[in-house]
Amino acid sequence: MYPPIRGTAAGVPFTALPPPGDGPAPLIVTWHMLDAPRSDAAFAAALPMDGLPAWRVHLGMPMCGARMVDGRMDAAERLMRKDVLMSYLYPFVQQAADEFPAALASVRAQLPVGDGPIGVLGGSLGGAVALRILADTTIPVFAGAIVNAAIRMRSVVGLFPGDYPYDAESGKAVDSLDFLAKAGAIAGRAPLLVVSGELDHASLRADALELADALGERAGLLSIPGLAHPLADEPGLDPAPQLPLAREVDAGLTTWFGRHLAG
Repeated sequence: MYPPIRGTAAGVPFTALPPPGDGPAPLIVTWHMLDAPRSDAAFAAALPMDGLPAWRVHLGMPMCGARMVDGRMDAAERLMRKDVLMSYLYPFVQQAADEFPAALASVRAQLPVGDGPIGVLGGSLGGAVALRILADTTIPVFAGAIVNAAIRMRSVVGLFPGDYPYDAESGKAVDSLDFLAKAGAIAGRAPLLVVSGELDHASLRADALELADALGERAGLLSIPGLAHPLADEPGLDPAPQLPLAREVDAGLTTWFGRHLAG
């Protein structure tokens, strides 16, 4: 396989994996987890989707990977402790989605990916970004996939200690990232593969099953026995050998996107 290409697209760091032949091909864009693997390079190593006739461009999430402050996750963790929703989860998804159109244009200017519909993939909080692209934009998408995704942000907030003190502003913010409520819009945009580890957090697992059911024939559901939430070992910042359970996820994603690329 060709080596990864590291670059920046409108200020967003990326790791690009070329297709076989290293020439013009469709584009699949991904957003990584904030659990391991928590950088674009590490996510590319965990889920490379090798052999697909497509460029896989893994974008960096805010304050992760090359965008860490002083090369550490400490600054992001301070935001999480300050206000897990309004300083951390919501603005990270908002920024990643808002910066995507310019990043996409830059990727298209740098790589031979054409201007056709794209594939989108997100893991955990990156899944909320992929779902937002599907639900809230008109960017053409031929297929999407999510892995252990943040489908309802209230479920994610509920994983943190204590009762979150919702007010009018935070209630509006968290409800804007409820993609069960937007299932109709998602179904009208593109087929979606919902990948869910059977040992993922119970609330995230329940949301995944509910979303797949709500999407009906527009969804595929891939349950992975033995898979908890992360896809890589800690610290999850650098590329690492692919874990066996991540290999199962990777195989499912490769089959899914390959089917829709062929179609």
